[in-house]
Amino acid sequence: MLTAIVGVNWGDEGKGRMVDLLSSEYDIIVRYQGGNNAGHTVVNDKGRFILNLLPSGILREGTVNVMGPGMVIDLEHLVGEIAGLKEKGIKITGENLKISDKATICLPYHKLLDALEEDRLADQKFGSTRRGIAPVYGDKYMKKTIRIGELLNPEALRRRLFPIVEWKNLLIEKGYGKEKIDAEEIYSKITAYGEAIKEHITDAGEFFDAALVQNKRIMFEAQLGALRDIDYGIFPYTSSSSTIAAYAPLGAGVPYAKLDGVIGITKAYSSCVGEGPFTVEMSGDEAEALRRAGNEYGAATGRARRVGAFDVPASRYGAKIQGATCLALTKLDVLSYMDKIPVCVAYEVDGKRLDGFVTDDRLYRAKPVFEYFDGFKEDIGGCRKKSELPINAVKYIEFIERAVGVKIKYVSVGAERRDYIIM
Repeated sequence: MLTAIVGVNWGDEGKGRMVDLLSSEYDIIVRYQGGNNAGHTVVNDKGRFILNLLPSGILREGTVNVMGPGMVIDLEHLVGEIAGLKEKGIKITGENLKISDKATICLPYHKLLDALEEDRLADQKFGSTRRGIAPVYGDKYMKKTIRIGELLNPEALRRRLFPIVEWKNLLIEKGYGKEKIDAEEIYSKITAYGEAIKEHITDAGEFFDAALVQNKRIMFEAQLGALRDIDYGIFPYTSSSSTIAAYAPLGAGVPYAKLDGVIGITKAYSSCVGEGPFTVEMSGDEAEALRRAGNEYGAATGRARRVGAFDVPASRYGAKIQGATCLALTKLDVLSYMDKIPVCVAYEVDGKRLDGFVTDDRLYRAKPVFEYFDGFKEDIGGCRKKSELPINAVKYIEFIERAVGVKIKYVSVGAERRDYIIM
């Protein structure tokens, strides 16, 4: 059984929460793209955790967790994240955490260049987290990056690293007018971090070859959501990698594998971190009330998320390009304070109704067309069956299911692992 868990919208949908919940059904959890530019918040019987790089299955005993070749890895952040989890009693060894030797290292100058470019763009910035993601992916496709496996051969690493740093200094000095970086200092840092993670470095392809022969159950965990995909998202306000399920086997290290299912994650309302068009965005007191109710602050950055009503055109599009075979609807409990629940059912663009989603210039001019549903006005955190939900909550779920066109299988009614309903 090979299943991808992916975001349907702008990210922040609650994927980590669902991976943690469903990981008991899988042997292997693998992150297949992205870096530490976003986070998954997980609350379970062990406590509350924010994971930026590690697969969310690391919190589930008995699973093997893999960081795939499609990822970009900040070594300093990774070593710190591992240490933080160990301090909280989470067991992390070479047996339950494996890092692909083909994954790309995000180096200190990638973060520097990310920040310099955002500062240069000023009010035209992309809303980067300044963690080096765009620069390192750009360098990857220019074939001027260092891979995790190169940490195992320090002399070969030196021969590869120093010419790359010399090339990068041309941009830092002559392009941005900043002091050049020291290749020796970077080399010393990454070799030290490499020593700390050496036991985890593995050939992910060989690992998955053996796992498939043994019919292991594999879950592919995405970062961010469909609308942040580099090809199919709201370009250029996207991430720099492919967030869609079709990329999962490639980014995991098993490109010939075929998925058996795709679980699309979407919130019962909309949230968004970063810049770019966000048609359903609320403002003022209305936004602040929803933000507080949902604790909508970025797990990686702490930034207040932009919030709004559930967006049918965006969610229908996201579910389609993800190839979602079922949906998980998260944070339904957050809406319990509302008398009337707004849902964006279509857009109005240049005076015309638009039922579908677009990623071109029309999205900047789109205005939401709302329908309103009666609120359920009660605490649903203790509900464990569909029959225990208020009738208006059921009506809301069933409308979203029909509108998006994909069956809703899971509904979360709280932050903890046990707070969910199978529909």
